[in-house]
Amino acid sequence: MKIGAVACLGLAFVLQAQSPAPRAARSVHLRYSAPQGTVFYNEVTVSESVPATYFATCGFDNGYFGIQELLPGKGRVVIFSVWDPGNQDDPGSVTRDRRVEVLFHAPDVEIHRFGGEGTGGQSLFHYDWRNGETYRFMVEAKAETNKTTFAAYFFMNETKSWKHLATFRTITGGTPLDGYYSFVEDFRRDGKSLHERRRARYANGWVKTLDGKWVQLTSATFTGDDNPSTNVDARVEGHGFELATGGDTRNHTPLNTVLKRQVSQSEPPRK
Repeated sequence: MKIGAVACLGLAFVLQAQSPAPRAARSVHLRYSAPQGTVFYNEVTVSESVPATYFATCGFDNGYFGIQELLPGKGRVVIFSVWDPGNQDDPGSVTRDRRVEVLFHAPDVEIHRFGGEGTGGQSLFHYDWRNGETYRFMVEAKAETNKTTFAAYFFMNETKSWKHLATFRTITGGTPLDGYYSFVEDFRRDGKSLHERRRARYANGWVKTLDGKWVQLTSATFTGDDNPSTNVDARVEGHGFELATGGDTRNHTPLNTVLKRQVSQSEPPRK
């Protein structure tokens, strides 16, 4: 090996040693390939969870919808959020005419404003979801002249019925649903959470296109945030995709791999 190469390796080692260790498990995503639509349906089954984990199931350009295990002692929730227009992080800085409008929320659903990662409206439904059980989510969108209305529905396994959690409207320029994704995120970030594993399977995803046709989400690109941790993975599992991050997760699938699942024989969702 040339001396110059050795020097470069030595410099890389020094820079790596000087870099702070990650304080969280890496956020990992599935970015689905599908046309613009009016309905986005997806399912999640959590295999492993720890406090402060978000399993986003129906993510789209203007918001996301999924389940969270909150901080220790805070329980578990179903959460649906929609962003205000703009890139601000302080919710108080947004004038009322530019804030997400709350058109509906169920009586047992909490409504909040949020900030820190953009700003917007958020709904919380306290619900003791369970590992190993499959949960179903649906977002319906109606585009208007300059805004879009997004309605969130969660299927209650106990009653075999859809629960309308909330409907938000925000300024979008009148765009429909687009930019579909799911993710697993660690939001505890205390230096210990990196060493705990989170794992979930996202399956049987569908989009209803603008011309009224249903298409299955059979293709997804595996991505991650800028956290350098390598204990992440994704794989195809039957009619779905599995995401894992943190702990003893071993990487078998490189980031930016396009995963292809089998076409499901099931029919589109009905509400």
